[in-house]
Amino acid sequence: MADHYLSGTDWIAMTQATLTISSKNYSSWSLRGWLLCRMAGLDFTEMLVEMNDEARQELLLLSPSVLVPRLTHEDVTVWDTLAIADYLSEIAPKAGLWPTERVARALCRSVSGEMHSGFHNLRSALPMNLKARHASFKIFSGARPDVERVKTIWTDCLDASGGPWLFGKAPTVADAMYAPVCTRFRTYAVELEPRLAAYVETVLAWPLMREWTEGAVAEPDEIIELEVEF
Repeated sequence: MADHYLSGTDWIAMTQATLTISSKNYSSWSLRGWLLCRMAGLDFTEMLVEMNDEARQELLLLSPSVLVPRLTHEDVTVWDTLAIADYLSEIAPKAGLWPTERVARALCRSVSGEMHSGFHNLRSALPMNLKARHASFKIFSGARPDVERVKTIWTDCLDASGGPWLFGKAPTVADAMYAPVCTRFRTYAVELEPRLAAYVETVLAWPLMREWTEGAVAEPDEIIELEVEF
């Protein structure tokens, strides 16, 4: 599988890597894990779990938490998104998944962890749907603080790094974690100041995001969603 960040001896050409994902249109966690694997230069096979009751039972056998993505690499299995990020950083240190500078790395870990464990109202009110596009959308009042918090995080990171990515000239774990939010803001016409709108466009124009989006558009429209948080 091609990669946009590593070359030559930096490639991780491992044939025994599989990433289990669910819907490309709806599953934000699948998108995060997929981006991280591609950013790390991991050569992997996608395993798509169709979202029906039978597949859900199979997924229970694959992943104790019933969550995707799930990375299997040689004799290692990792199914939490941040755990996948840390594992990939260990096996591909030259990929730059985390910033090299200590202060920036600490901030990157913090904002990535905040997305990993928070923003529940935003996820419920603005579910990921790459095929949808609203000209206007009334955001549930409970989700507005989450939207404002995302804007603050992006502003702080861009102020510190200078952009165009959250931590400078190249994408990091933080950009992978917030990429689904960029799609949500586009889908639901969330108003952004020009600098933040430019960041969203940077993410959406990312070749990896374009590739993922093409896969999402090709999915059947009718699917059965798993009872897990995407």
